[in-house]
Amino acid sequence: MNLKEILKQKLDSQAAIVKGAIDSARAMTEEEQKLYDDLEVEIKNLEKTIEAEDKLKEREKLNKTPVNEPIYAKPKDPNEKKWNGGMGEFLQAVAKASSPGGIMDNRLIYQNSASGLNESVSSEGGFMLENDFIQDMFDVMMSESQVANRIRMIPIGANTNRLRTLGIDETSRANGSRWGGVQAYWIAEAETVTKSKPKFREIDMALQKLLALCYVTDDLLQDATALEAIVKQAYADEMSFKIDDAIINGSGVGMPLGVLNSDALVTVAKEKDQVAGTIKYENILKMWSSVPARLRANAVWYINQEIEPQLYTMALNIGTGGAPVFLPSGGASSSQYSTLLNRPIIPIEQCSPLGKKGDIILTDPTQYIGIDKKAPTADVSIHVRFLYDEQVFRFIYKFNGAPYRSKPIMPYKGANALSPFVTLTDR
Repeated sequence: MNLKEILKQKLDSQAAIVKGAIDSARAMTEEEQKLYDDLEVEIKNLEKTIEAEDKLKEREKLNKTPVNEPIYAKPKDPNEKKWNGGMGEFLQAVAKASSPGGIMDNRLIYQNSASGLNESVSSEGGFMLENDFIQDMFDVMMSESQVANRIRMIPIGANTNRLRTLGIDETSRANGSRWGGVQAYWIAEAETVTKSKPKFREIDMALQKLLALCYVTDDLLQDATALEAIVKQAYADEMSFKIDDAIINGSGVGMPLGVLNSDALVTVAKEKDQVAGTIKYENILKMWSSVPARLRANAVWYINQEIEPQLYTMALNIGTGGAPVFLPSGGASSSQYSTLLNRPIIPIEQCSPLGKKGDIILTDPTQYIGIDKKAPTADVSIHVRFLYDEQVFRFIYKFNGAPYRSKPIMPYKGANALSPFVTLTDR
C-alpha cells in the first residue's frame, strides 16, 4: 500500500467520524474529537511526505537524459524568457526540441523549472504552456463555446485533481423536506417541535482528460504568426465543441455527465395526436412550467436549428387573432438572441435532430457545475504523419462536470416534478 492510499484511508476515517456525529445530530464526543485530532496530525504529516516524494520524482525526471538526446542551445540570460514571437515561436521551439538531434531552447527549460508542474522532455509529458498563452487559448475557447461559458465553474487547487464537497439532498419542497429535512414551525401549530436537520449528498468529481490533435505541415511550421493563429483556432474550435457536447450528451464515464443523461432531467410528454417532428405551443408551456420559478431568470433554450422555422410561426391563437410567443433577435427585441417566453434561444449543434428527445432543452445553466485546470500541456510528434511532411501537436485539457442536482424536485404544492433541466420527448 502506497502513501496516497494510506492518506485516503485516514481521510475516510476522519470523514466517517464527522458524518456519524452529524447523522446523530450531536457534537463529537471527547473520544471522537481526540481520534479526529490524531488523524489530522497523521494526515498533515502524510501530505508533507507525499509532497516531498513528488518533488524528488520531479527532480529525477528533470535530470534524465532526453530520449532524442537534443543538442542544447547556448545558455541565455535567465531574464530573457519571453517568447517575442508569441505562441507560434513557442510551438516552433517545442517541435525542434522533439526532433531527433534537435535543439532544446533554454526558455523551455526555464519555463518548466519555474512551474514545477511537468517535465522538460516532450516524451515524458510535454511542455507546459506559459500563463499568457494558456489564458489566450482559454479565452478563445470560451468565446467559441455556447454552453460551457454559462455553467458554474468551481476552482480546484493546484495539488488536487478532484472536487469533493457536500451538496444539499433535496428532492421535495414539502414541509419537512426542504433542504433535505429542515422544517420551521409557527408556535401555534404544535406544542412540541420535532427536531430537523439538512440532508447532504457527496459530490465527488475527478478531472477527466480531453485531448486534441492538430496536424501542421512543415511549411506552416516555418511561419510563427500563421502557426499561432491556426493552432489556437483549431484548439478553440475542437475543445469547445467537445466540452459543450459532453455537458449536453456526456455519459459520465470517463467524461462529464450530460444533462440529457442525468437523473435530474424532466422529460415532457408530447401532446395527444401531435404530428411527428413538430413543436407546439403547448409543449413550450409545459416545459416552462417544469422549471422552478426561482430559476427561470437564468434559464436559456438550447435548440437544434432545425426547429427555427416552426418557432417563427408559433403564436398564441385567440379567436381570429393572437399574439407571437417567439421574438426574433434584433429589430424590436434589440437582443443578440431570439427569445421564447422572454428567455434567450441559443441554437447549438449538440442538440438532437428535430423530433428526437433533446432537440429542445430548457435549462438554468448555473445549476450545472464544472471543474478544470486552466493549464493545458502542448506536445508534438514528428512520426505520426512523417510521410506527409506534417507534425502533430497535442493539447491536453483537464475538465469534468455534472448537474448539481441528482433528482427532480416535487413542488410544495403540485403534482408535477420540477427541474433545472427540461426537454421534450420523442415525437
